Order: sequence, then C-alpha cells, then structure tokens
Amino acid sequence: MDQEIAKRMLVEGATMIFLNIPPGTEFGIDLKSWNTGDKFKGVKMIPPGIHIIHYSTIGKYGDISPKVSFMHNFKKQEFLVKKWDLDSEDISSECIQNEEIKRFKDNLFELDQFLGPYPFDTWPQWKKLSNHISESLLERLNPESGLIRSALELVKGEPKTERRSRGRTSEEKEEELLPNLVPKEGSNIRMTPLPEAYPEGCSPAEITLHSMDSTYTLEKIISQFNNEMDLLGELQFLFICFLVGQSLEAMESWRTLFRTLCKVRSGLVRRRGLYSAFLKVLETQLIFIPEDFLVDIVASNNVIYSSLRDLFRSMKEEAGVEPRLKCEAEHLKERLTHKFGWDFEDLEEEVGDEAPVIVDLQDV
Repeated sequence: MDQEIAKRMLVEGATMIFLNIPPGTEFGIDLKSWNTGDKFKGVKMIPPGIHIIHYSTIGKYGDISPKVSFMHNFKKQEFLVKKWDLDSEDISSECIQNEEIKRFKDNLFELDQFLGPYPFDTWPQWKKLSNHISESLLERLNPESGLIRSALELVKGEPKTERRSRGRTSEEKEEELLPNLVPKEGSNIRMTPLPEAYPEGCSPAEITLHSMDSTYTLEKIISQFNNEMDLLGELQFLFICFLVGQSLEAMESWRTLFRTLCKVRSGLVRRRGLYSAFLKVLETQLIFIPEDFLVDIVASNNVIYSSLRDLFRSMKEEAGVEPRLKCEAEHLKERLTHKFGWDFEDLEEEVGDEAPVIVDLQDV
C-alpha cells in the first residue's frame, strides 16, 4: 500500500466492527473476500464513501449459505458496529447504543490487532464501479430491511384466484396446487419503476417509432431522479448487487435498464453528457466481469452484444451526435472487440430477432 494513503486512512478512514461472526465465514468488502479466523473482528482504514459488505456462512459440512450484503456510505472516521445473531445465524437487527460504540472507540488500540486493513489494491477499480452512487440514491434503492440477499426471503402470499375447471391444462392445475410465494415485505431492492414504452393514444406508426427509439422511456425514467447521472448510479448499484451480492433480481433489472439506454436514438444528442459517462461506466462493468460469467449468465440470447450494436449503430447514423462522443464509442468498441472478440462491423445488419417490430393497423 502507498505509505501516504496509509497515513491518511489511519486518520480519515472508517472502521467497521463485526462482533461474534462465526470463524470460517466468507466475509468481504467491495471486491475482496476472505474466510474469517477466530480473532477476526472487522475492517479498518476504510476510505470514506460507498462500500458493500458481504458475507456467507460455511456449514459444518462445507456448504455455503446464500450471500447476504449491505451497502453503506462510510463517513470520515466513522465507527460502524454490527453484531452476529447466533439464533438467526445472520447479522443482528439490534440497534447498537452510542455508549457501546464509544467503548469500542476508546478501546481501539487493543482492537487494532483483530482488524484487517481495507484492500487498497482494488480501491481504484471499486471507485470506477461506484462513482455515480450518491448517499441519497443509496437510501432510495436499498431494501427497507437494509440487506441485499442473493436468495430472496419468500412468504406465503394471497391465494391464487381459482380458474374455471374447463379448459385448464394439467400443468395449470398442478401450478394452482402450489403455494403462492412472494418476496417478504421490505426485502426487495427498490428499483425505479419503468414507464410504458410509448405514450397512451399513440398511432400504429408512432408505436413503431418508439419500438426503435427508447428516448421517450429514457426521459420518463430520468424525470424520476434529481439529476440524470442518478440513472447511472442506479445502473452501478444494480451491477454491484449482482456482481458482488449475487442477486438475480438485480441482474435482471440491470439488463433491462442497460437495454433501454442502448436503444435510445434521438436522445443521444440531448443527453450527450449522460452518454459520455455511460460509455465509461460500461467499459468498467463489461471489462471487469470474467468472460465466462458474461457469456453464461449476462449475455443469454446475446442481449448485451445486440444491444451494444444498437447503440453503436445509432451513434453512427443519428444526425447531431457530437464527434467526441463518437470517438469515445469507437474506443469502447475496440476494447470490447479485443477482450471478447465481438464483431461490430456491418452495424446496419440486424442480429437474430432484434429487428424492429412493425405494427400493422390490423394488429391494433
């Protein structure tokens, strides 16, 4: 670690105390994780800002529990204390009193030997992955429970509405016998709702245009934020939740938001600053994750590749797109071609079933 950074973080860095966590637990902060030992009590020298804490317990037969994580905006010299609940085998929801926190602070010299230093070798990457997530946005997106779970807690919901017995398939009858399980209240990530793809009352021709250009949807989404860059903050939050927190819920939402941003055409001119930042966010996200993970999970049906082709084609064809933005897109194309071997030549050709949907009057 750079000695100047080390000295500064000794003074400014935050500390997280995690008491009674079982030995052998897979514990991590941001992009690094370890298996805890008997003496582990937390992490020191945490740079001020947004960080994700994540953990998975290890059973006596070596089985790993689903990952649980939480994101927190650490302030300078903050002292965060969490406890492990042995009964629930999870982090305790107990509120730590200020008096107890003060005792730990006063005892920091003795505690220091039980605290691991923040992994500064991954800090530059982490800052690129999270630089658009503000504290207000974090509060808005975090589940009400405060915990992001790779396996959602499901509870029994309202009984399914009974259908008429006539005309039902055997599969439908079997499905109706299953309990209606829904996510436990407060456990969901609070993503920004996506609007309809086109305004009410559109003509068939207008619906066709909206299917080829998601600018209307983009503008409706941005209107729900304090500023346009919060949209990229949400994209980063979702990416971190599925990359580090292993949340499939976040993965699907990230993919939907990514697809919407890539299908914008006319909005590229008005939102030049947003798209310049979006290209940088994409470069970090797509280059960072392992290639096999990208291919096997994220790029099912080539949605990532085909979406990027849409974006690069729009930047090439749309009148008024600034030359500098086009150069930034070319740079990203070259990086992705080098890493994944993706071909972005002949952008005019449609890939698979990604051709625009033409609405006929008879279909309306």
